Amino acid sequence: MKILLTGANGYIGKRLLPLLIEQQHEVVCMVRDPRRFDVPETLKEKVQVVKGDLLKPDGLHQLPDDIEVAYYLVHSMGSSRDDFSKAEKKAAENFVAYLNTTTARQTVYLSGISNDKQLSKHLASRRFVEDVLDTARAELTVLRAAIIIGSGSASFEIIRDLIEKLPVMVTPKWLDSKCQPIAIRDVLFYLTEVLGREDCFGKRFEIGGPDVLTYREMLLRLADIRKLKRYIITLPILSPRLSSYWLYFVTSTNYALARSLVDSLRNDAYVQDDRIKAVIPHQCISYEKAVSLAFSKIEQNSVISSWKDSLVSGTMSLNYMDFIQIPEHGVLTDKQRLRFDRDPAEVLENIWSIGGNRGWYKTDFLWRIRGLMDKMVGGVGLRRGRRSPNEVRAGDTIDFWRVLVADRQNKRLLLYAEMKLPGEAWLQFKICEEPDGNYLEQLAAYRPDGLLGRLYWYAVLPFHFIIFGGMVQNIVSYSHAQDRRNKNG
Repeated sequence: MKILLTGANGYIGKRLLPLLIEQQHEVVCMVRDPRRFDVPETLKEKVQVVKGDLLKPDGLHQLPDDIEVAYYLVHSMGSSRDDFSKAEKKAAENFVAYLNTTTARQTVYLSGISNDKQLSKHLASRRFVEDVLDTARAELTVLRAAIIIGSGSASFEIIRDLIEKLPVMVTPKWLDSKCQPIAIRDVLFYLTEVLGREDCFGKRFEIGGPDVLTYREMLLRLADIRKLKRYIITLPILSPRLSSYWLYFVTSTNYALARSLVDSLRNDAYVQDDRIKAVIPHQCISYEKAVSLAFSKIEQNSVISSWKDSLVSGTMSLNYMDFIQIPEHGVLTDKQRLRFDRDPAEVLENIWSIGGNRGWYKTDFLWRIRGLMDKMVGGVGLRRGRRSPNEVRAGDTIDFWRVLVADRQNKRLLLYAEMKLPGEAWLQFKICEEPDGNYLEQLAAYRPDGLLGRLYWYAVLPFHFIIFGGMVQNIVSYSHAQDRRNKNG
């Protein structure tokens, strides 16, 4: 079966793709920038990648017209757009216009459970997108889910942040809303099972795990699994705005996503129509099992995809791959170069492990202060961490940086700053093999935006002497024994 997969770079899309290939389907992945679509080597020969932006209909002519099924996994949850609902409407309408030129028989859309009369802006937009997609000639199959639990999912990571960082939580009253979480593996099961099934054409199904819980119960059950004692105090006076700021500062989420989540969490989200059980019998796993499996993936360093790597988690434009070359002119730089006698592979491993739990090899407290300052002005801060402790690929996030280049063969890592700055900043690490030995070259580059940008650079210049010189030395000398000492306190 020939399938079009939109949102192939997203949290769900990255996990769905290998399953579709495993089932012997021919998959066409639509992405806005093929340069940032990191297809696993084992799948490259089996996947066709096509450039397309649903907000720019003129470019959709490159998409194939002989598809049989299309997955619509596009949404703007977490987008900083104030008019995100208009963008979602336009994208869906453009998609329908394209779809009507194809031989597609079915569209599969992952939506949200939305049974309340007064829906949040995001849930109302999801429902509206359903109606737009239903106008296409292709039959529509909708799967409505509440919170998805899996390693790297936004909901799971936020719950995890709250439990692991706060012994006592002061929370708003929406914590008593009811929800029916579902494991990512069960969502993927349904997404593949409805494929091409005529008894699913024209149907809108609600899917959920076996547990209906309040958000308070979800938090406390995760705390029990982690063997942590946590206390939750609910205050009815916390407004949605204050709740959003609270969630933003405490967790790794950005403010736009925090605002959307708080707005949506006021609605109960549990299955009230279980017709799918008769069509596709399936026993979903429990919330506790889903959480345990998520932590197992994290501990095994096998997180396939993370919401943090989505562009909506940061501040970068869709065309961020245009920045993979540091400009030669109009740029202020701090260059450190150190010769070393150690095995280059060990030094490269230290570079590939930078940020997250490992830290930045020098004065981590200053990096944390900078992260807090960034949060205070609406930036992403340091809480995003990284998807894997020692694996890096283009498009990943590392704290408040975005990975542009992760080239092991040429021993080069290039990061681009997503913190709030009056300008643009890059940080590059490269191992150079020269006749007189191996060198680690560390380059911090900054292109200021006007006078304010230059003033910023010279204001932080004294900290460069403290941080960057020590960083390059510590990257060269760092050993795994230090990891063990840090872990043991």
